[in-house]
Amino acid sequence: MKKLIVARNIHKQLGDVKILKNIDLEINAGEIIAIVGPSGAGKTSLLQILGTLSSPDKTPDLFLEINDTDILNLTENELSDFRNQELGFIFQFHELLPEFNALENIMIPAFIKGTSIKDAEKRATSLIDQFGLSGRSSHKPAELSGGEQQRVAVARALMNNPSIIFADEPSGNLDSETADQLHQLFFDLRHQYGHTFVIVTHNKELAEKADRKIELIDGKIVR
Repeated sequence: MKKLIVARNIHKQLGDVKILKNIDLEINAGEIIAIVGPSGAGKTSLLQILGTLSSPDKTPDLFLEINDTDILNLTENELSDFRNQELGFIFQFHELLPEFNALENIMIPAFIKGTSIKDAEKRATSLIDQFGLSGRSSHKPAELSGGEQQRVAVARALMNNPSIIFADEPSGNLDSETADQLHQLFFDLRHQYGHTFVIVTHNKELAEKADRKIELIDGKIVR
């Protein structure tokens, strides 16, 4: 099975506080991984480093490869292009742009990539239909329910057909029924398209359904 992420000797320190300590990790293509642990354990810091949103501390034997790309040797522009084309992101509070409607929010990653308006709109419309939002495409985020906003966020994450989707507490702001629907969507997408998901979550049901749980305590993987 192809290894999509290989991380070795990942450390992160802020001031005198050691956030991550000697993290070694491999994630295979098509896996759904849950990163769990108490608040302050370093879960989001690890997700941000794996998602190239933050840099690990430079230490001996440091290594981070994502989809056969040596992340640590990319320039800032190369890293931005890689992130846009290979990675998708879902956040707890959606992070949708309030001035744009659902369809436009979904299209943003394609515009950053340089996709034509025609092709971007075709892809975004297909995602809108797939996620049962066809009647809501012209609505702005404030006019959508929490579950609808999060489905728009998932569609946006999938816009450029990334290799990996990173999600930080994606259901943390949803009621239990809507959260269950969102979690099932992740598994349906993996089944249909082979997407890989790396998810930080406090949701026990989602963590138990995942292929693997990676538990962090005090910045270390304990299992």
